[in-house]
Amino acid sequence: MPLDMAWVRSVQANTSAIERRCATLPGRRSIKKEHQAAWLARAVSCIDLTTLAGDDTEGRVRRLCAKARQPVSPGILSALGLEGLTVGAVCVYHDMIAPAVEALEGSGIPVAAVSTGFPAGLSPFHLRIAEIGESVAAGAREIDIVISRRHVLQGDWQALYDEVAEMRAACGEAHMKAILATGELGTLRNVARASLVAMMAGADFIKTSTGKESVNATLPVTLVMIRAIREYEARTGIKVGYKPAGGISKAKDALMYLALMKEELGDRWLSPDLFRFGASSLLGDIERQLEHHVTGAYSASWRHAMG
Repeated sequence: MPLDMAWVRSVQANTSAIERRCATLPGRRSIKKEHQAAWLARAVSCIDLTTLAGDDTEGRVRRLCAKARQPVSPGILSALGLEGLTVGAVCVYHDMIAPAVEALEGSGIPVAAVSTGFPAGLSPFHLRIAEIGESVAAGAREIDIVISRRHVLQGDWQALYDEVAEMRAACGEAHMKAILATGELGTLRNVARASLVAMMAGADFIKTSTGKESVNATLPVTLVMIRAIREYEARTGIKVGYKPAGGISKAKDALMYLALMKEELGDRWLSPDLFRFGASSLLGDIERQLEHHVTGAYSASWRHAMG
């Protein structure tokens, strides 16, 4: 849709109220036994299993893809009646798209690629656009782009809109997740406005972080972003997805994010097409919790390696 500056300027964020709302969530939402197992299984299906390290190799990516195909041991899934459970996607750098696509062939699991000069987003703009095209051509079905933080910090919403819209066009049929790098945007009001502008420019998902910032996904940032999604859907009828990324490593944290999504957006946003966790170590802790539910005992974390 066209950039609606009146709408963008009207957006505010009451920081103290947002923080109070999020602080009450753990005390109000205690999910136990078979209900917890069911919620954790849903969390697994919404994970973008990720490796974004400078020492990534094709072997590591292939092992990660094997984990994506079988994220929880067959015995546990059989006991839960959840055979066939997989993660939402595998997220890698551009150079690792080809081995990931090959390793996931026939699984239905898409490959997501970080792009546009990830994580800083400061490479020449024409190269960022070209990188999107290269990743789509290599087989990535989802593209995680990063915005230029300076546009938000300077209040240049037109520049942000134009940038994201051109990136969206370059993605073609691939889904685009717009990474806002919320830990570097200064205020929750900036987060809210950047979320809205990214959605106006055509983002299929809005995502908190690259995972490389000092502050990544938090519940207050999540509340701000998903309320922007709720308002956007109410006005336009278009559902935009949400992806918290960075710092979510425990099963209990995943439950809080799922509970907040359910309370604010409803059950429709508890599906992989509208919600993802950007994570790597989170899956191991969820698998330990599911094994405890089935066997009554906790296993060592090394038994649930990612790759």
